[in-house]
Amino acid sequence: MRNEGDGRPLLLLDVDGPLNPYDVPPHKRPAGYSTHRMRPTGWENPWDKPLRVWLNHDHGASLLALPYELVWATTWKNEANEWIGPHLGLPTIPFVDWPSMTPQSDARLHWKTRALVAYADGRPFAWVDDELGPEDREWVQENHAPALLHWVDPRLGLVPEDFGALTQWAAGLGQVAA
Repeated sequence: MRNEGDGRPLLLLDVDGPLNPYDVPPHKRPAGYSTHRMRPTGWENPWDKPLRVWLNHDHGASLLALPYELVWATTWKNEANEWIGPHLGLPTIPFVDWPSMTPQSDARLHWKTRALVAYADGRPFAWVDDELGPEDREWVQENHAPALLHWVDPRLGLVPEDFGALTQWAAGLGQVAA
């Protein structure tokens, strides 16, 4: 029997793009964001400049207010709990432990797509990412339902309209926002 969780749909959350709007000029931090310097795995060398991450501290409360069970769906894996979550006021949340972080045989399909459907194991989910394409939506629709694949502009990160879309989709599943 599969794990049904607490009955809420999953929110599969990417970091870079949705929470860390990276696709902007280096000195043009978006309004409402603060700069954090981090050394996650791969940035340990003391002569390497720390990784610059922009985070909006209001996103934590906004994410926790959504009617979802939060799951990190990021290459940060469990390190998102160490480096990202505390700045947003998030508790430790589950993460997808990717079997592979390389392109799959169908190069048009994002490498995360099949793994996220497997992780959801039949549970409704919303996937928030900046690298979603029509192939991903089509494949998920054919192989898992219900699911929302929600693209976030990596120049802006999550904006109020994104939170509204996520709330509306969950409400359509019969969920009641807290």
